[in-house]
Amino acid sequence: MTAKKLKAVNVEKNDYKIFLKKAKDFYEVMLNARDTGNWTAVGLNAVHCTISCCDAILTFHLGIRSASEGHMQAVDLLMRLPQNLEDGEANTFKRIIAQKNLIAYEDREFRQAEAIDILKLAERFYRWTTSKLPRL
Repeated sequence: MTAKKLKAVNVEKNDYKIFLKKAKDFYEVMLNARDTGNWTAVGLNAVHCTISCCDAILTFHLGIRSASEGHMQAVDLLMRLPQNLEDGEANTFKRIIAQKNLIAYEDREFRQAEAIDILKLAERFYRWTTSKLPRL
């Protein structure tokens, strides 16, 4: 069995600030969407917040970010973080990203209960990320 090749690009460590700022923006919009009952917006902003968080943490700690078309590959990149950093959060990332197609493309509404669930996961991932990075 051959190991799968992970697509990643090298990035400057200091660029984590760009991705962390994006994550913060998506996070704030997600919370505003919750307050106004825009459940699809909650879900999509949770997904994008999480992707930006992933980019920020990988950039700062490993000097890489995913270049794959599918976001699930980033789970494998997160697993490259030292264990004291990773803390099992790759699974949280995976759970959030797995819902992207449901939120954006399926022919049904994204429900309040689903939005609250993904919001809680995104909050967890955002807080974990910010705890592992220097403050902006």
